[in-house]
Amino acid sequence: MTEIIDYEALNGRLAADQTAFQSADPFPYVVIDEFLRPESADALLGEFGQPPRDGGKWNQYTHYNERKSGLTRMDAMGAATRAVIDELSSQEFLDWLSGLSGIEDLLADPDLDGGGLHEIKPGGFLNIHTDFLSHTKRPHWRRQLNLLIYLNKEWQADWHGELELWDGGMEAQAAAIEPVFNRCVIFHTTEKSFHGHPVPLACPDDVTRKSLALYYFSDAGAPLKLTPTHYRAKPEESGFKHALVAVDRWMVRGYSFLKRYTPLNDRFMSRLMRRKSD
Repeated sequence: MTEIIDYEALNGRLAADQTAFQSADPFPYVVIDEFLRPESADALLGEFGQPPRDGGKWNQYTHYNERKSGLTRMDAMGAATRAVIDELSSQEFLDWLSGLSGIEDLLADPDLDGGGLHEIKPGGFLNIHTDFLSHTKRPHWRRQLNLLIYLNKEWQADWHGELELWDGGMEAQAAAIEPVFNRCVIFHTTEKSFHGHPVPLACPDDVTRKSLALYYFSDAGAPLKLTPTHYRAKPEESGFKHALVAVDRWMVRGYSFLKRYTPLNDRFMSRLMRRKSD
């Protein structure tokens, strides 16, 4: 048993969680509340504001399909945050994830590509999408699992921010998961695992939607085709919005290509956007 995760408790419910994961609709996922030990979750939340958002270390993801901030630099995170990420990257935890999902030989991402700490401010959103399926800097790595831990105490339903899960044809929403404190969501990442929170946050100005996102991969043994994040509009939205989502989707595709084949990265683009807004 570690100070960060109660493996005895996780292993005690593993059989039930395996069944829930494999039988979930619209794709394999599971929700586990009180995932971290309480003191670890509190410490993670306590360090969330370090470093300050204007210090240039947080990436700004600002385009038509999303409005959020992210911190991927381990050296800019607090000690408790680094310890949580290290534990969730350990072989013991990877073995537990394999037992849950049935996916063997999982790899934690040392680059935190697109992962790390995420924060969304009032009015922010993340349109429905499927995630990139091959690592931008490790082209032989195939993405397999998303792990999200929410860090929002006393979250209210009318603030929105639920994680929406949609069917593979983007015809109907199948689930909505509130982002409450110390709740973990793990799901299988495929070309049909549509998810997001497209409704802009309506929380007070001093409240943000906070989470830790970690992604797990397997080694395909050979370079994989670049498969970037694929955004989709909801079926009831206007044709104009469908068109704007599609245009931005192609821009993201081009940016992903540059990330893989050039030195360009999120940190550089975030600094560039910050200068333009000054």
